[in-house]
Amino acid sequence: MKINLLERLRQAPRKQWIKAAIWCTLYLLFLLWLGSWWWVLLLPLIFDAFVTKYIPWTWWRRYKDTKPALYSLCSWIDAIVFALVAVYFINLYLFQNYQIPSSSLEKSLRVGDFLFVSKASYGPRVPNTPLSFPLVQHTFPKWLGGGKSYIEHPQWPYRRLKGWDHPKKNDIVVFNFPAGDTVCLKMPNPDYYSLCAYYGKQVVHQRKDVFGDIVYRPVDRRENYVKRCVGEPGDTLKIVNNIIYINNQELVNKEGVQYNYFVQTSSGMLSDDYLSKLGVSKDDRHLVNQKEAEALGLDPHLVTYHLPLTQAMLHRLEKNSQIDTIIIEPDWVGGKVYPLTDNNNWTRDNYGPIYIPRKGDKILLTEENYPIYERVINAYEHQTAHIGDTYEFQMDYYWMMGDNRHNSADSRYWGFVPEDHIVGRPVFIWLSIEKDKPWFGGHIRWNRLFHSAVQ
Repeated sequence: MKINLLERLRQAPRKQWIKAAIWCTLYLLFLLWLGSWWWVLLLPLIFDAFVTKYIPWTWWRRYKDTKPALYSLCSWIDAIVFALVAVYFINLYLFQNYQIPSSSLEKSLRVGDFLFVSKASYGPRVPNTPLSFPLVQHTFPKWLGGGKSYIEHPQWPYRRLKGWDHPKKNDIVVFNFPAGDTVCLKMPNPDYYSLCAYYGKQVVHQRKDVFGDIVYRPVDRRENYVKRCVGEPGDTLKIVNNIIYINNQELVNKEGVQYNYFVQTSSGMLSDDYLSKLGVSKDDRHLVNQKEAEALGLDPHLVTYHLPLTQAMLHRLEKNSQIDTIIIEPDWVGGKVYPLTDNNNWTRDNYGPIYIPRKGDKILLTEENYPIYERVINAYEHQTAHIGDTYEFQMDYYWMMGDNRHNSADSRYWGFVPEDHIVGRPVFIWLSIEKDKPWFGGHIRWNRLFHSAVQ
């Protein structure tokens, strides 16, 4: 027997009306935030799921007693689909988990830290590739067969929802790797452009046995990186002997900033226990051979370490009677820096000055600055301009660097971070793992759990 609309409305229990009101209100508030009212066309479906029930959303529940196997299977499918949809939207618009994979932010954030990253802080992006599998950045793990975890089409243009803040100097920021648009699958690091600069583009494309297939990734499917923002849009940045100057004002280093040093001992090896207590992980302990020591002007007959040290660690090491000589790593060790040309004398430790573009600013393109802004114009803003033109920037840009200054692939090597690459801000550390220690001997860093990531 068919039941008309008025009868369905009268028969709906009060609690269903309450649920419908709550979910419809939340949905409308989300659309208000999203700024797109086309999706309001789905509102009747939400109302129908709770009140009118024209669509048999839970048809399988009627078979609970007669077909328990079917009921059980559909229950599991229903729960999994709901969880995936919920995770997709939460991960897309509110927050996501991020694990620190490298030491570029030591000692501020440690390898093995798991971060709660807020996407709402800077305003979440509307996805460029909306058809993607949740919790997977760009490639399924091998045990799921590998392959792309997203469908390239449709691709939506960049748009960011309203947040309550924007990246500022000294903020730790998660962002998509700007140079990660093109990737050699066998060698994702260093990036494709650095590989072309070192080996030549023709070699990189021909030697698939070494570099692998070359693929392009949309903005939101590029690798997630985490660094510290040291330059905002409109700033002029310069590095002199490892000291950062913003608009000619020295940027005071955070406590966790560290540099590489060559350390020579006068009486043999330093103990593992001493290095652990000093704060140097096993992966960061490197011995230098005699030839390398001699090239650095050091005594080749002494034991020479290559260690990353904060200022506090350095002062502690200097007081050790076993230490003979300590020198900071020379800047030529860092190799080529952005824009990867040979027409300047910039290095990792002495860099710039360089202007960080701000939306709406205009700049005259010259032979000197065109290599700096060519990628911004062509790859990020998809425009064309030439030397002699006056170019107006269409986005804000940021300068990101790691606190582990001599062990960080950052803006000094691949340039500016466009605003459309910004993912979010780490809020706190919810788990921290020390891989050098056993499970019952410090494997979990309990003192870092729920520690603020805003440092």
